[in-house]
Amino acid sequence: MNKKKPIYAHIPVEQLLPIEAMAELQRLAEKISTHDEHYYKNDAPVISDQEYDALWRRNEEIEAVFPELMRTDSPSKRVGASVIQGFSKITHSRPMLSLDNAFNESDVIGFLDRIRRFLQLDNYEKIEVLAEPKVDGLSIALSYRNGKLIYGATRGDGSIGEDVTANIKTIHNIPHQLPSTAPESIEIRGEVFMAKEDFLNLNRRQEVRGEKVFANPRNAAAGSLRQLDSSITAARPLKFFGYAWGASSSSLGDTVSDVRSKFKHWGFELNEPARLCSDVSEIIQYYTEISKGRAALKFDVDGAVYKVSRLDWQERLGAGTRAPRWAIAHKFPAEQAETQIQTITIQVGRTGTLTPVANLTPVTVGGVVVSRATLHNEDEIARKDLREDDWVLIQRAGDVIPQVVEAHSDRRLNHSKPFVFPEYCPECGSPATRAEGESAWRCTGGLICPAQVVEGLKHFVSREAFDIEGLGTKHVIAFHEDGLIKTVVDIFQLSKKRDLILAREGWQEKSTDNLLLAIEARRDIDFSRLIYSLGIHKVGQATAKQIAQHYVKFETFLNTIELAGIPGPSVFEDLINIDGIGPSVVADVHNFFSVPHNIDVIKALSRELRVRPYREEVVSGSGAAGKTIVFTGLLETVGRREAKARAEMLGAKVSGVVSSQTDILIAGSGAGSKLKKAQDLGVKVMSEADWLEFIKLRS
Repeated sequence: MNKKKPIYAHIPVEQLLPIEAMAELQRLAEKISTHDEHYYKNDAPVISDQEYDALWRRNEEIEAVFPELMRTDSPSKRVGASVIQGFSKITHSRPMLSLDNAFNESDVIGFLDRIRRFLQLDNYEKIEVLAEPKVDGLSIALSYRNGKLIYGATRGDGSIGEDVTANIKTIHNIPHQLPSTAPESIEIRGEVFMAKEDFLNLNRRQEVRGEKVFANPRNAAAGSLRQLDSSITAARPLKFFGYAWGASSSSLGDTVSDVRSKFKHWGFELNEPARLCSDVSEIIQYYTEISKGRAALKFDVDGAVYKVSRLDWQERLGAGTRAPRWAIAHKFPAEQAETQIQTITIQVGRTGTLTPVANLTPVTVGGVVVSRATLHNEDEIARKDLREDDWVLIQRAGDVIPQVVEAHSDRRLNHSKPFVFPEYCPECGSPATRAEGESAWRCTGGLICPAQVVEGLKHFVSREAFDIEGLGTKHVIAFHEDGLIKTVVDIFQLSKKRDLILAREGWQEKSTDNLLLAIEARRDIDFSRLIYSLGIHKVGQATAKQIAQHYVKFETFLNTIELAGIPGPSVFEDLINIDGIGPSVVADVHNFFSVPHNIDVIKALSRELRVRPYREEVVSGSGAAGKTIVFTGLLETVGRREAKARAEMLGAKVSGVVSSQTDILIAGSGAGSKLKKAQDLGVKVMSEADWLEFIKLRS
C-alpha cells in the first residue's frame, strides 16, 4: 500500500514552504475549476457554497503570501464556465464578472478599506454603498436597441454566454419595449429566478406527471431557461429582477439608486428591499435584517450585495480579472442537519481520479432533500474519521449537495471499522496509485479504463476542446458502447461508417450528414485547443495556451518530444522554463507523453488534422497594447494599483522588474534603481504626465 502523503490543505498558510504552497495552489486550481463546471455549466453543483468559498479563501490567502507562485490558470483570473452545447454564442458588451465574497464584519471593513486606499481617499470621506439582497438565480443580460429587446444571454464564462433570446421572451415581467427616455442602446443585467411558491407548485405538477422534481428554485429556474424548446420555458413560472447593466450609449445617472429608479420606471422589477448605507454599522444592520427576514421573502436569497454608490468611483475602481473592485457579496452561513452514512462508494473521473462518495440516509436541509455528499479524498476521510453507518453532521449553504462536517463518534456502532481506500480501480481493476504530494488516488488503467475512455472522449468533443456540434454526451457513450468510436482518432473516420450511423435508431440522412460536416469543420484546430483536448491531467486551457505560446507550432512540440526519445530531462527542463508552469504540471505532461500508446494516438490524430500555430492575441485601440510596462516611484495623479489596472485594461503587460524585455518605464517622483537600470538598458522612460498623455487618459 502506498505511503500516506503530507496534508498540505491543513497547514496554516504562514507555515507553508514554497513547494507546499505550489502544490496547494495546483490542487485548488483544479478543484475550483471542476466545481465551476458543475455550477455554471451543468447547473448541478456537488459541494456546498460554504465549502466552495473556503477553497477560494484558501487560494487567495496563499497567493497573498506567495504572489510569485500565482498560476496562469489561477481561479482568481477567471469567472464562470463556458457555454453548453445546443445554444449559439453571444459576446457580452462588457464582461459579466463574479463577485468577491465577505463572510463577516471584518471582511466588510476590509472591502471599504481597499476602496479607500485604491481611490486615495481621506479617512473622513464617506463611502456610501447600496445594499441589495443577493438573489439566488441565474445571471442574464438583456440587450436593447432603440428601446426594443434584441437578445438575452446567460453569463457563460463571463465573456461569452448562451443565446436564450427565445426563452427570455416568454418571461412575462421582462419588458419587450423600453420608453423613449431609455438610451439608444443598453444592456440590462439581473437574475432569472423562480419564486418559492411557484417552485413548490411546479414540483407538485412534475410529481403528478411522473416527471423530474427539482431540488431547489435555482436549479428549476436554470433548467427551465436552458431549454431548446421555448414552449417548455413558457410553461414555467420564471421571473426577472433587473438591477445592473453592461454597456450603455448614454449616462444612466450619478449613483446606483439613480439607475434603479430609471429601471423601475422602464418596467423592470427590482430586488428589494435595498438600502443606502453610510458606514459599516448600517451595512451590518441591513445584513442582519435581511438574514432574519429571508424566510418571509418570496424569493431565495443567499446573502447581501454591497455596491459603491457613486458611479464615477465605480468607473475608477474598475475590475480585476474575475470581479469588480466596487462590489462584494456578503454570504449567509450554512444550514446544518444530522443523518447517517449508509455506504461509501468510489467514483472514477475522466483523469482516473478516485473520489469517495457518502451515500446518506435522505434528510432535508434548508428545504432540500439530500442523499449524497463527496468525501473528496482519503485524507479527508481519515481526518474526520468517517465510517459507514456513522451518524454525521452535514451542512449546506445554497442549493447544493452538502459537505460532511463531522462524525458523531459517541454514537458509533461497536462493529464499525475505518474506511480502507481501495488500491484497485473499481471500474477496470487496474492498480491505483497516489503520487508524492497529491491527495488523490488515480487509476493507472488509462485508455483501458472504461470510465476514463468515455470521459476522455466526452472531454475531447466538449465546447472548450474540439466543440463538435451534434456529438454530445449521449452519442459519445452510445457510439463507444457499440464500437463506432474507440479512440479520438475514430471520430475523424466516422465518415467511413455513415451507413452504420444511419442504421441507428433516431438517425436520419440530415442529422447524420450534419454530424459528419461538423466533424469535418473541426479538422482545422488551434494548437492550444488540441493540447487541451487531450485531457492531460492538470493541463487546463491556460496551461495549454502556455505550451502553445512557447512552441508556436504543434509539429515543433511533437518533434521535440520525439527527438528526446520518450520525454527525457531535456524536455522536462524545456517545459519547466515556461512561465507559469510548475514542476507537478510538467511531471503530468511528461508522464502522458511517456506512454507509447498516447504518442501513437496523437501521431495518428495529427494526420487527420490541420493544426493552426499559436498567434498572440493583442488588444487594440491603445498605444499601450502589447507593451511591457514597469511603474516605479510615487505616482501623484492616480494610485499605483489604479495605474496598473488602467494599463492592463488597455492591453499592456505590467511587470515589477526592469529587463531588456521592458518597453516603457513610468517614473514617478523618487524613482531610484529601476530608473537607472532602465536608462542603462536603453528602455523608454516616461513621466506620469507623459504616460497619461500617451494612453490618452489625461483628465
